[in-house]
Amino acid sequence: MATNKLLNALNVSQHTTNLVFGNFQYMLFVGFLGIVYIANAHFAEKGVRRIQSLQKEMKELKWEYTSIKSETMYKSMQSQMDESLESAGLDLEGRGIRVIEVK
Repeated sequence: MATNKLLNALNVSQHTTNLVFGNFQYMLFVGFLGIVYIANAHFAEKGVRRIQSLQKEMKELKWEYTSIKSETMYKSMQSQMDESLESAGLDLEGRGIRVIEVK
């Protein structure tokens, strides 16, 4: 009796009510798929942000590697080695290349 009063108050027919409640499982399934879709989008966006931050970090490390490599190459040049050895008290300017032979 109370449901009839409610249906009359809302101007909803019994057929419409049965249709909605008859497909309630389908509506729950569609809602669940919607939640899964939204969660998947969030996880994908999180993954994209992580990839971008790793790419940025990799680029910075590559710059650091290139800088250290060029500095090492510059310091290993013969003229730079002579300058660094002069400060230690070794003078190699007048001497030529020496070959060390192992007997």
